[in-house]
Amino acid sequence: MEKKRIYLSSPAMNGAEQAFIREAFETNWVAPLGKNVDEFEKAVAGYVGVRHTAALTAGTAALHLAVKLAGVGRGDIVLCTDLTFAATVNPVSYEGGIQVFVDSEEETWNMDPEALEKAFEAYPSAKAVIAANLYGTPAKLADIRAACDRHGVPLIEDAAESLGAKYRGKQTGSFGDWGIFSFNGNKIITTSGGGMIVSDSGEDISKCRFWATQAREPARHYEHREIGYNYRMSNIVAGIGRGQMTALDDHVACKKRIWHAYEEAFADLPVAMNPHLPDSEPNYWLSCILIDEGCPVSPLDVIEALEKENIEARPIWKPMHLQPVYHGRDFISIRDGQSVSERIFARGLCLPSDISNTDADMERIIGIVRGCFR
Repeated sequence: MEKKRIYLSSPAMNGAEQAFIREAFETNWVAPLGKNVDEFEKAVAGYVGVRHTAALTAGTAALHLAVKLAGVGRGDIVLCTDLTFAATVNPVSYEGGIQVFVDSEEETWNMDPEALEKAFEAYPSAKAVIAANLYGTPAKLADIRAACDRHGVPLIEDAAESLGAKYRGKQTGSFGDWGIFSFNGNKIITTSGGGMIVSDSGEDISKCRFWATQAREPARHYEHREIGYNYRMSNIVAGIGRGQMTALDDHVACKKRIWHAYEEAFADLPVAMNPHLPDSEPNYWLSCILIDEGCPVSPLDVIEALEKENIEARPIWKPMHLQPVYHGRDFISIRDGQSVSERIFARGLCLPSDISNTDADMERIIGIVRGCFR
């Protein structure tokens, strides 16, 4: 008999979603926009502490529109987090910009503010900064924000993985000129697919809504003076989001318990959990471990041991400066030799962090991981 499948991070429905979806069907409001979209936008704005939001088809779409708001055009330099998923940086290429990748620091695995400052020195004409909060852990956002302000450059905060996380008591996604969230199926809350751009600028969010609805001018006929996109979220999808928002804090609490269970279980092993700053509260979206240098056990050993038992685990994101598609892009680090992001990629892995994990599931996972180090 095949053993129970344990996922890295699967959707967790709570039942409230069905009521909002049913309402959309009963009112025949299944097209893009509608009450669910409006209420979902309000719920996220209130939770994050921003004034304006626009619900979109994906976090990637939100990033694309933020890059456009920053005025990035052909040949413009954008300073980007190196250790992240490709969606963080791909939209720069949509607008013809050029990514320069900035190394991580040890304390959060996120963009190193010192390396960012070095990048500004090398590229004083940089058009924007894109900084991600990796695996739900806030970056050194105050330092990054301060660097952007000193150089007069807008900050795009990629909080796709960090909804519900706080830095110095303030929600992530609210530190940038524009914040980005993803509601993909594996995120802390999901709409099956979707994203949102948030900002305190009503003018900027209005522009995003305009672009996201094919840049249609306010005329009786179909008038277009700019290129637009079909990026607005559907009313059905937004209904899922409204229901999910009612359980967001519970999801964060569950993810936190999983992280601490691993931390306690692996305290005597040559590994360290993905770290965070004392003045931050991650949402613990994914629990990760970093295997000590010199240990003969590799991340692949652990991943394959779990895989044999029908348990999903994954490598850490491969740094963007190592990706073939970005061959030749500059990479800025304050360290000689191997970068921090390369070391994390080489020695780290993401453990199953599914909200539905039972105590028995956790014992099973922990036993297999510990067995790799015997």
